[in-house]
Amino acid sequence: MMQCDRRTFLTVALGSATALPTLAQQPAAGPSAPRDWSGQTPIRYPDPDVVAVDNRFRKYVVGNTTIRRVYTGTLWAEGPAWNGVGRYLLWSDIPNNVQMRWTEEDGRITVFRNPAGYSNGNTFDFEGRQLACEHGNRRVARYEYNGTVTVIADKFGGKRLNSPNDIVVHPDGGIWFTDPTYGINGDYEGFRATPEIKQAVYRVDPKSAQIEKVTDELDQPNGICFSPDYKKLYVADTGSGRETKVFDLDGNKLKNGKRFVQFANGAADGMRCDVDGNLWAGAPPGVQIVAPSGEPIGMIRLPENCANVVFGGTKRNRLFMCASQSLFTVYVGTTGAHIT
Repeated sequence: MMQCDRRTFLTVALGSATALPTLAQQPAAGPSAPRDWSGQTPIRYPDPDVVAVDNRFRKYVVGNTTIRRVYTGTLWAEGPAWNGVGRYLLWSDIPNNVQMRWTEEDGRITVFRNPAGYSNGNTFDFEGRQLACEHGNRRVARYEYNGTVTVIADKFGGKRLNSPNDIVVHPDGGIWFTDPTYGINGDYEGFRATPEIKQAVYRVDPKSAQIEKVTDELDQPNGICFSPDYKKLYVADTGSGRETKVFDLDGNKLKNGKRFVQFANGAADGMRCDVDGNLWAGAPPGVQIVAPSGEPIGMIRLPENCANVVFGGTKRNRLFMCASQSLFTVYVGTTGAHIT
């Protein structure tokens, strides 16, 4: 594979007419060169690990900012969600059974919830309440303002869910989530158990509270995300499919499911859309950015596997990346499409 050096990237970032490297020429994994992630050693602008593989990504590159590691010490970081009112980022450390919080005003890192049901994906609904996918309890839970917990879903057809993984909320109040088996495959991210139902994607109706299976055609449905106009749903398959699929929304139903993108170096995990409809997905070598047409246009290379991302910060132009043991962040030239 051809290495994209600093000079090549600087030319790209500044808008030269020089031809960009193709996707196949980009490095498969890891940063372009060893770097000090402690923040003690300055990085020359533009950051060499924010890489354009297509001209369309240039507008999203902020040339005078760098990737920062703001925390390290988790066992498996997942489920970032941004709380705009509290100006904090919430994320899960699944094996340690805690949720962590990074506060914007002073950069403090604190434990937010302990124990946390071995939670994975998190989000906030349109009323600002936290929703969590809990491996340990095999349920989707909502944390109410008075401190109580409401079980949104823990069974389908009288049988226990596997281990809810990731979650999004539609403006109509519907709660959509994925249910692979990762949390019951062993005792590291939950409790070992035998699956009772096939892996699937579900929707919970906001009025009736009934749970409905919307598709079970993915082997291990994982990350989930709406398009900015809520007309499409993206679902990552980290099982045998190793692809991200896109579906059209027809009311509360899905139709016309097809492959959206498949990466050569590994499947996408958690993901979010920006306001232009680009998909930002945790995928080797860190984060892959895919245009609405399904073509990869950029990447953010990280030293650890990235499981999930979210847009946050006061202007929602800061990308937070949960990558194995660490939380990384970088400013980008766009904003997130949804509330979290």
